[in-house]
Amino acid sequence: MSVIDDYLTHVEPSKRNELERIRTLAKKAVPGAEEAIVYGMPTLKYQGKPFLGFDAHKNHIGIYPYSGQVVEELKDQLHAYEVSKGAIRVPLDNPISEEMLKQIIDHRLRQITNP
Repeated sequence: MSVIDDYLTHVEPSKRNELERIRTLAKKAVPGAEEAIVYGMPTLKYQGKPFLGFDAHKNHIGIYPYSGQVVEELKDQLHAYEVSKGAIRVPLDNPISEEMLKQIIDHRLRQITNP
């Protein structure tokens, strides 16, 4: 059992399913991603650097690209979500699309590979 699997056992089933979907999509986009818990939430890393954190809140799923620049660069495409400098709040009734998640990941991976 990975650290993320352990974390997910404590999340209510409906939210757990969405977190597992995000995790699966992210690992599909980055097959060699490492799993960790960073700042108390499930996080995927590439080349030892975090590229995607995700966790469940009362009314939304939080997605964290570990970069305010990613959120800023994609703000026009993220208009359906509430955002802050480093977070994307995805309503429980409007899951993030695979394409949008891939864009977030791609932007962050470019930062990691081209600092």
